[in-house]
Amino acid sequence: MKHGYLIDMDGVLYRGPELIPGADRFVRLLREQGLPFLFLTNNSQRTRRDVVAKLARMGVEVEEAHIFTCAMATARFLAQQKKGGTAYVIGEGGLLTAMHQNGYAIVDQDPDYVVVGEGRTFNLEMVEAAVRMILRGAKLIATNLEPNCPTPTGLRPGCGAMVAMLEAATGVRAFSVGKPSPVTRKELNLTTDETTIIGDTMETDVLGGVQLGFHTILVLSGGTCREDLSHCAYGPERVVESVADLADFLEHGEDRPLWQIPETWQVPRGSRRSPRSAVKPTEVTDGSARAV
Repeated sequence: MKHGYLIDMDGVLYRGPELIPGADRFVRLLREQGLPFLFLTNNSQRTRRDVVAKLARMGVEVEEAHIFTCAMATARFLAQQKKGGTAYVIGEGGLLTAMHQNGYAIVDQDPDYVVVGEGRTFNLEMVEAAVRMILRGAKLIATNLEPNCPTPTGLRPGCGAMVAMLEAATGVRAFSVGKPSPVTRKELNLTTDETTIIGDTMETDVLGGVQLGFHTILVLSGGTCREDLSHCAYGPERVVESVADLADFLEHGEDRPLWQIPETWQVPRGSRRSPRSAVKPTEVTDGSARAV
């Protein structure tokens, strides 16, 4: 059965500057086995090339074609909505580059859109300018609506938290292309049933996958703990501690999609194990997740 993967990055491959144990082996096995995959990130600060360089420093070798950022998705969407438009951007290099590559001019007066992405230069002067533009008719766009992002020391405010301030001040709801999206599936030339999303958040990765009909795998190495599953009306098809568990199955399991990992599967005796425990899949019943 043909299958491929849309893989979140923050909290799945790395947390802040640190590679999550087993992530490099997981990526290497995907490439060795010729499985199509695309890394998705809701961090709009970096370009594709920046992300490739960051992963290389961590020991993960990929090409730019393996990377798809929320900045790219947002800029492509706006180019389809209004070719050659203008935007006031609250964000950094990755978002600015994507906007320029898609034919958009960055302006500070009377823009067609106010576009908000990740960044550490967010300040009240920008907020005031954006509020004035939105109230004059500029449309509010968010690269993503995640309220926070995992770091080695906890969480930091995400794009969703920044956008919430603008929404509250103007009474205007932001539009976000979101992650995942049908665009990313088409990048891999996969059908819906051939696509699996691997992520660490219920509200974006898993919910987006469920809504689009993708298969879903939740890893607990990022912003979600097992206890959080009981609070959601939807659930992933599988839950694992980290991608190290998925690497175990790729290395020692049968040739089938990762969402089909048998509930009783373990690394065969005598085989090299990952630093983490064996896979702990989740059975999904009546829309809720239950640890097995």
